[in-house]
Amino acid sequence: MSATARQVKAFALRFISGKYQGGEFPLPEQGEIVIGRSSELDMVLVEDMVSRRHAKITAANGIVTIRDLGSTNGTFVNGEKVKEATLHEGDRILVGTSIIKVVAAEVSASAEAALEAKAKMQDVSSAKRTSHVRTMAGNIAEIPLPDLLQLFGASKKSGVLVIRTDNNVGKIHLDTGMVQFAAVNDRYDADPQKSFVRIMTWEEGAFEMEPPEARTFEKPMQMSTEGLLMDAMRQIDEFRRLGDDMPDLGASLVLPSPLEPKLSELSPEELDVFQLALNKGEVQSLLDGSHDSDAKTAERLLKLIKAGYLVVG
Repeated sequence: MSATARQVKAFALRFISGKYQGGEFPLPEQGEIVIGRSSELDMVLVEDMVSRRHAKITAANGIVTIRDLGSTNGTFVNGEKVKEATLHEGDRILVGTSIIKVVAAEVSASAEAALEAKAKMQDVSSAKRTSHVRTMAGNIAEIPLPDLLQLFGASKKSGVLVIRTDNNVGKIHLDTGMVQFAAVNDRYDADPQKSFVRIMTWEEGAFEMEPPEARTFEKPMQMSTEGLLMDAMRQIDEFRRLGDDMPDLGASLVLPSPLEPKLSELSPEELDVFQLALNKGEVQSLLDGSHDSDAKTAERLLKLIKAGYLVVG
C-alpha cells in the first residue's frame, strides 16, 4: 500500500436511530455498498419504507458519495432530499426510519469486516423485534432536536415526537412533517409555541417517534417548521443573553416594603409582569403564566428587579 493510500481517511456508518440503532457499518476505502430491502445487498434494511434497491454509497480516493437509486420514499442528507450528494464526517442520512451518521473509523473496511458488520446489524434488528422496541428512537445528544425536526420535515413524517429528559417530557405533534402542536408534561393548555421553544433548549434525553394521536387542536401552530426553528433559536439566544442576571427559576419574588418606585412609570406590559409576580410568587410560575415569550417576560422581570419593584427571595 502506498503512502498516499495509507493517508486516506476511513469512514463508517453509525445507526443513531431506528430498528438498527447501535449498529455500525464500515465503508471500504475504495468501492461501493448498496442499501435496500433485498437480502442480496451489502446493507440490508428490512422495513416497508425502504425500497429493494434504495441507495448506493461509493468511496473513492477519500471522497464518499451517496446516490438514490429511484427509491419510493427518497434518500435524505442533513434534512434535504437528494439524488446524489457528497458525504462528510458528521452528516446524517435518513433512509426509511433509520438515521445514519457518517463517522470516522480507525481503519478502512475489509470484506470480512463488512460481512461481520452486516451480521451484527441483523442481530441488532432481531433483538429489537423480540423486545418490541419502537422503530424510531434515539438520543438527542447524538442528533439535536432541530436537526431531527428538519429530517422529519423533509421526509414528511407524521406522528408524535416524544422527548424524555430527567425532569420533563415533551411532545411535538407532526403532520406530514409540519409541527402542529407542542406540549411539556402534557400541559396542553399552555401556549404551544412557548412549549416548543422550551423543548428546543433540551440537549440531553431520549426521543421516540410514536404513532399519531387522535387529538384535535383548537389553535394549531401555523408557522412552517423552518420558521418555528428560526424563531425558537432567536428566542433562546435572547434569553441566554440575560446571563447571570436572571434569577433561578425556582426563586421566589416578593414585594419590597416600602415600595418606593412609582407604578405609574411602568408600561402596560411591565405592569402585567409585576401583577404576575405578585400572584405567582415564583420565577418559573411567572414565566408559565405569561402570554409573552420567556425571553420578553424575563427581560421585563429583570427591569422590575433592578428598578426596585421586586425582590428575589
